Amino acid sequence: MDPLAALADTRLVPVVVLDDAAHAAPLAAALVAGGLPVAEVTFRTGAAVDAIEAMAARGDMLVGAGTVLTPAQVDAAVAAGASYVVSPGLSRAVVERCQEHGVLPLPGAVTATEVQAALELGLTAVKFFPAATSGGAAAIKALSAPFAGLRFVPTGGIGPDNLHEYLGVPSVAAVGGSWMVPGDAVRAGDFETVTRLTAEAVRLAGA
Repeated sequence: MDPLAALADTRLVPVVVLDDAAHAAPLAAALVAGGLPVAEVTFRTGAAVDAIEAMAARGDMLVGAGTVLTPAQVDAAVAAGASYVVSPGLSRAVVERCQEHGVLPLPGAVTATEVQAALELGLTAVKFFPAATSGGAAAIKALSAPFAGLRFVPTGGIGPDNLHEYLGVPSVAAVGGSWMVPGDAVRAGDFETVTRLTAEAVRLAGA
């Protein structure tokens, strides 16, 4: 299954920030146990590459890299096993490097101009970030009218209370969020909480 189809199948993308790569394997196990075999590991910390490698090595989950800003980071993410690459904004250089590697690029796009630029690069899906402060689900609905066929993966300000606003939009492939992987629980090694929150999120997304 291609990465976009896999994301659309899970409907949820846990956005993971890891300070210690040693937490990657147990976190991956917790997500899988909760019914969500997918993760976006952000490049906001130095542990990202090792964390992606540890998660991808399991072989039973879809692992992507987030907050990717440069082609060099794309190279590092792909070498570590990332199947998709997420950026906060639209960078032609980053998208083209992803395409060279044959991995799915999900650049951020929240305006009609940015969406058109993404389409010109041959993309069929974009990240909608930051979702809550960029018009939310209503903005995605509005953009979906002139850009039929484009899929969106909104992230930013999304949680259990407004999840269905986004999942109810036909053009939304999946929703990204960090509420099921709270940093304090991860740092404390409390992976039972991660599994519980993940299972609740999966139930909510399917409700």
